[in-house]
Amino acid sequence: SYVQGTFDIPLLTKTVGQCLDETAQRFPERDALVFCRDGVRKTFAQFKEEVDQAAAGLLALGLKKGDRLGVWSPNKYEWVLMQFATAQAGIILVSVNPAYQAGELEFVLRKVGCKALMFPAQFKTQKYYDILKQACPELEKSSPGGIKSKRLPDLSIVIMVDSKLPGTFHMSEVMQAGDSSHMKQLRALQQTLSCHEPINIQFTSGTTGSPKGATLSHRNIVNNANLIGMRLGISEQVGLWDYRVNIPAPLYHCLGSVGGGMVMALHGSTSIFPSPSFEGKAALEAVLREKCSFLHGTPTMFIDMLSQPDFDSYDLSSLRGGIIAGSPVPPEIMKMIMTKMHMPEIVVAYGTTENSPVTFMGFPDDNFDKKTETVGCIFPHTEAKIEDPATGESVPLNTPGELQVRGYCVMLGYWDDPAKTSEVVSDDKWYKTGDIASLDEHGYCKIIGRCKDMIIRGGENIYPAELEQFLHTHPKIEEVQVVGVKDSRMGEEICACIRLRTGQKCTEEEIRAFCKGKISHFKIPRYIVFLNEYPLTVSGKIQKYKLREQMEKHLKL
Repeated sequence: SYVQGTFDIPLLTKTVGQCLDETAQRFPERDALVFCRDGVRKTFAQFKEEVDQAAAGLLALGLKKGDRLGVWSPNKYEWVLMQFATAQAGIILVSVNPAYQAGELEFVLRKVGCKALMFPAQFKTQKYYDILKQACPELEKSSPGGIKSKRLPDLSIVIMVDSKLPGTFHMSEVMQAGDSSHMKQLRALQQTLSCHEPINIQFTSGTTGSPKGATLSHRNIVNNANLIGMRLGISEQVGLWDYRVNIPAPLYHCLGSVGGGMVMALHGSTSIFPSPSFEGKAALEAVLREKCSFLHGTPTMFIDMLSQPDFDSYDLSSLRGGIIAGSPVPPEIMKMIMTKMHMPEIVVAYGTTENSPVTFMGFPDDNFDKKTETVGCIFPHTEAKIEDPATGESVPLNTPGELQVRGYCVMLGYWDDPAKTSEVVSDDKWYKTGDIASLDEHGYCKIIGRCKDMIIRGGENIYPAELEQFLHTHPKIEEVQVVGVKDSRMGEEICACIRLRTGQKCTEEEIRAFCKGKISHFKIPRYIVFLNEYPLTVSGKIQKYKLREQMEKHLKL
């Protein structure tokens, strides 16, 4: 199994800053960004001006090319402002999960040596300043820009988005710090930037072990965003309202920052952020108010939107397509997205943070089976192969094995972790995804599951995704997750964790009877547990390892 993408679209050698400059010149008056909850709306010309001001401000505070600045915040305007300001000045943006508590925060800031950190005062129950104080007790007694911390030795600058507490700069001070000499410094610095330099460190949502900092270059994300826009069919020959993209996905995650922010900077589309963290109702309201034509999210987000009690009252007729990514899409959900949400052009995308992120994506006019059974077709300038994880031998087409990817999109490496990097990137630059998949002769890919989610029951390999797809066809089941739990005799047993549709009642026996004769007897779940919610990462992905732990506890194994 081997497939290679086309070469008809040239790879770009521009930096992130050059892309924004060109787009702002082409569409100065077009909306670039809308943040609905905060009432922020910026045209490309306004955004470009503020990005340059912020970049000059960062230089005025003493940050230099190659320094790391962390953004620890839900979706706010300042997140995207910093994303582009750091890129203009050659400063490396570190995306920090907004749900992190003190221990996790300390780990990532130390790992990459963050010199600066930006955050809001509070979001929901998360009081950011107080959490940082636990890792950096010196903060309160420090002067702004002069932090000297024992546990965070690199941190000197803390910027607050919306208030000023001891030891911090207010964002408005950063915006005013740069004068004409810093602007001159910025212009000179931009001449020295290369598209091969690191620009962003994204911590992989540690579904196992401590998070690793995938380091991406301008070239990685500029080209990925360009190819995403091309495959969605975003072109310049359209009116102002054609490409208004609703982004309920988090910015600290690739789908938000590359699929939202970077696609905007390359293609001149408008990125609309409904709320600081995902709310189904806010996402639907934003479609209606902002006349969105595209909507990107995870299956969980779409399920939430479709199950809003007043769903039918929203006029979603402006929609036509979007990206769904992050986990497999049940066919009946896909049908509802295409019909009830007016999104016939919806495409499935697949990728990993380490691949900037997208490597496979559907075409808007793919047929229904392709949209539900595959994650689309290989991207241009990308190679993929499938190997037997046990032997390392190549497998025939349409045969499952571990998916590996090579091309412009492979990360520079995990920050300061050559050992972890060499575990996943081979000497000849193949990246091991850790996903079990199969390829067909047309370059379409089916994802079957994670290598590590695979259940080995008495020597039989069982792929949870296959079982989940089957159980989804039961009329009473809204959502299902299958995990392996330990068993002294079999090694592992199958546990199905089922969320029922509203108002439905169901028994374990009913589910087992439904399975009999339709799937192999060894795939019928030994344990069936009904629950109301799953443990999620902030980006809305289900944390299977946590679910497995919960089930082993619940079942007293």
